[in-house]
Amino acid sequence: MTPILLATISSIDGPVDRLGAPAWLHALWLVPLCAVLFAISSRARRRALARFAESGLLVITGARTLVARRWLRHVIVCAAVAALVVGLAQPRFNPTEHVAERRGRDVVFLVDVSRSMLARDLAPNRLERAKLWINDLITSLGGDRVGLVAFAGAATIECPLTLDRSFFRLTLNQLSPNSAPRGGTNIGDAIRKTVDSVFALRENEDGEEESDSTPTPNRYRDIILITDGEDQESFPVEAAKRAGDLGVRIIAIGIGSRDAPVPASDDVGGTLTYNGQTVRSSLDHETLSKIAAASRGNVFLNVGAGAIDLEDVYADLIATAEQTSVGSAAVVTYDEWFWAFLGLAFAFLAVEPLVPERGNA
Repeated sequence: MTPILLATISSIDGPVDRLGAPAWLHALWLVPLCAVLFAISSRARRRALARFAESGLLVITGARTLVARRWLRHVIVCAAVAALVVGLAQPRFNPTEHVAERRGRDVVFLVDVSRSMLARDLAPNRLERAKLWINDLITSLGGDRVGLVAFAGAATIECPLTLDRSFFRLTLNQLSPNSAPRGGTNIGDAIRKTVDSVFALRENEDGEEESDSTPTPNRYRDIILITDGEDQESFPVEAAKRAGDLGVRIIAIGIGSRDAPVPASDDVGGTLTYNGQTVRSSLDHETLSKIAAASRGNVFLNVGAGAIDLEDVYADLIATAEQTSVGSAAVVTYDEWFWAFLGLAFAFLAVEPLVPERGNA
């Protein structure tokens, strides 16, 4: 019965690989199991009958006809089980390919990888905690394109805008203080790098926005800035204002407590010292607040040494914002036939009681 059903599926439209839940096919072992149980039961019945009548008498009394009808009912039940299992495996036929538009926003994570982000006021340190937050968020993203920029003394593009979540996650997991040149926390340069190189925006002679990339209206672009905010030298507020003028929204997330000692290296060990004094890092919430206010976002989340659920931030501020087309993808759809097999199974079960065990007297 099992090979017959699988051959039937194959003959309808190609190989048996278009199944929504192929794991259910393992349950087809129930079919031969039922057949074996029915055979054992039938043999036991025949032995019981043989105790009371000779073989010739069994024909006269119609016992063999009774056995044949009982076997017919067993076959119907086995067929019902097989059809039910195949239906649960969700067979699909008639594949149709079409192009589906993906809608979302362009979201760039701007992550501070300076030495101050190694402070352990958050476990295991600020940088690793930020990476964990982003990792948790990636699984919940909709159709948005995502990018990653690391910055310290300078900014580096770790991941350009992409829909490939696996590649983004790979680059995120490799993020470390070695991802960007050391020498400070130049937030302003990082914002300018993101606007000019990742979003590829610039002003034309009339002061209007232009893009070197595939046109995406400016109001669909977001920067999620994660840093301790210790920067005044790279003019971050001015960079944020320019980003806002170009339509880019900045969501600033401040991380770190006050006067946290900075480790001497990535490894567990002592703290960084300068002129015999321990170097400490404190969250500069004032600068981050000004950065957020200068852009279109005006959103500053002061996490400090606490925790934040970026999924909530995304749901409240990004997922609900206006979206645009960020690409297209080929999608294959199938005609679902599970209902036919389930209907066949219930039909078998409905017919089985109608098969009489005894003939007319």
